[in-house]
Amino acid sequence: MLITDKSEYKNKIKRILVSEEEIRQEVIKAAAWIDREYEGKPVLLVSVLKGAFVFLSDITKEVTIPCEIGFMATRSYIGTESSGNVEIVYDLAQDISKYHVLILEDIIDTGRTLKAVVDILKGRNPLSLRVLTLLDKPERRVADIQADYVCFTIPDHFVIGYGLDYDEYYRNLPYIAEYGE
Repeated sequence: MLITDKSEYKNKIKRILVSEEEIRQEVIKAAAWIDREYEGKPVLLVSVLKGAFVFLSDITKEVTIPCEIGFMATRSYIGTESSGNVEIVYDLAQDISKYHVLILEDIIDTGRTLKAVVDILKGRNPLSLRVLTLLDKPERRVADIQADYVCFTIPDHFVIGYGLDYDEYYRNLPYIAEYGE
């Protein structure tokens, strides 16, 4: 699906669920939590691409402790539906056995993607492994997985913005919105 018409693009935004300012305030709180939890420890912040790249960027601007950054990319969605299969399409380059690893996730929906990533990383023997998620949608959870830090709990709506997409569009929105046909 290629979108070139600006009005068609904007018409799919049903309503804003989390404002730009609310996100900014929660990013500051989450970064302060990271500073407290990982001070004096070798920490690796792992972003699950593509959705969490904006979140990671904003978090790293607020974190004041030394940290490294790593990236993984997964694929599990077709349009607005989870395929049920999680594929790792880009893996970490770092040996994580000497790090406290903090996964920064954009959204925990069914939990399948995060569970797959956590299981893979646990097998690599990090010093510790925790999860910080921007959004949590517990109503849809099918995998046994929880975040250690949740910025926002949201209802069961398909959401876009702040890195989250619909067929690769809407990642550039500065807020979280409900997508509507």
